[in-house]
Amino acid sequence: MTDFARARRSMIDSQIRPGGVLDLRVIAAMEEVPREHFVPEHMRSLAYIDEDLFIGTDETGARRFLMEPLTFARMLQLADIAPTDCALDVGCASGYSTAILCRLAQSVIAVEHDQTLAEQATSNLEALECVNAAVFTAPHTDGFRREAPYDVIIVNGRIEQKPGKLLDQLKDLGRLVCVFGPPNAARIRLYTRRGKAISHVDHHDAAVPPLPGFATTAEVMAF
Repeated sequence: MTDFARARRSMIDSQIRPGGVLDLRVIAAMEEVPREHFVPEHMRSLAYIDEDLFIGTDETGARRFLMEPLTFARMLQLADIAPTDCALDVGCASGYSTAILCRLAQSVIAVEHDQTLAEQATSNLEALECVNAAVFTAPHTDGFRREAPYDVIIVNGRIEQKPGKLLDQLKDLGRLVCVFGPPNAARIRLYTRRGKAISHVDHHDAAVPPLPGFATTAEVMAF
């Protein structure tokens, strides 16, 4: 039987810290949240591998994944999330990213375009008593304007187009973090709003699956 607590510690010691993630709050959140809780039962022994983890196909036919732990941790560190922040989690899938954000931000709104996954995420978050999060079914590209503006927006997957509707939902000095670019040439991108101006800086290379809504149907089905 897999010792999941030990696997989480190993993930931190062999993937997260060596990859340059030193934010103690990010490390603590990732060590606390049981990643195995968010994957199909037959795949739980693989929950902490240093790869994107396939969790199934959604109602649109798109293959869905949990991003590899190191890329996700680097994104969170770049987002510099404060305990008073309101965060938007785009493409939450089964809810793992939302559960992590719940431990970093004051409140989290999660959007998922697949109703079944959104319901699964809600159930998973309730089981872990993540009372500061709410999941809504909505197109990933649209975000959730009703609760905007947000201090932080996290996009769970690679995109190849500027996320204009999401950037419009950032507060002044708000940050959006995503993986931007074509396959095999994408990088983690940090957008920052300053007044009406939005700038971006690219950081680490990151090869992660595309997020449905920001890529062609053929791409998300084939990845």
